Amino acid sequence: TYRKSRGSKVVREILGEDGKDFQGVLVTDFYGSYNEYLGPHQRCWVHYLRDIKKLTEDNPKDRKLKHWARQIQALLEEAKFYPGPDANLLPGLKEQERIQKEQYFKQKLKTLCEPFIKTKTPQAKLSARALKFLPEMFSFIRFEGVNSDNNMAERAVRKTVIKRKISFGTRSKKGSETRSILGSLFGTWKLQNLNPFEQMKLLLLNASCQGV
Repeated sequence: TYRKSRGSKVVREILGEDGKDFQGVLVTDFYGSYNEYLGPHQRCWVHYLRDIKKLTEDNPKDRKLKHWARQIQALLEEAKFYPGPDANLLPGLKEQERIQKEQYFKQKLKTLCEPFIKTKTPQAKLSARALKFLPEMFSFIRFEGVNSDNNMAERAVRKTVIKRKISFGTRSKKGSETRSILGSLFGTWKLQNLNPFEQMKLLLLNASCQGV
């Protein structure tokens, strides 16, 4: 899908109204357009910690801020080290344990951030963000195989973005659309461990058979 906008209408177009056309867990940063999606959602911890790091660098003498930042980092590390339910548990009990663990970590984050809401401390804004998106901060605990960040997606498009910057984009809307489609095709084949050359041959052969 190639669109000039990154707005919420594009999210609706791709994932469906209220996310009805997507059955997975959406992993994103805190960009406002993603708020449109109402299904299972994981917000990127790398983006959140990056903002905390910048905040501490801007306030190097604030010891309370540094202590808070270390607590937030430690909480994430604790969550990432969660090994998951015992393999011998019944499926229903496994799901129940994951839900309970997710609630445990959400409560700990709430406890760390709530005291700074509506204060004049540097961490007030980021604390408010954590509470606003609290239901979406530890979905990686509840859903097995979900990452705590969106690094995988960013790495997937990194080469495409670099090429676009080097070449200063394309000279036409059709050129941009074609580049986006080809990038999506080759990226998908790579994720599926398929040979891009062979897949392109099959694609062109199929198109020629259909008279396209």
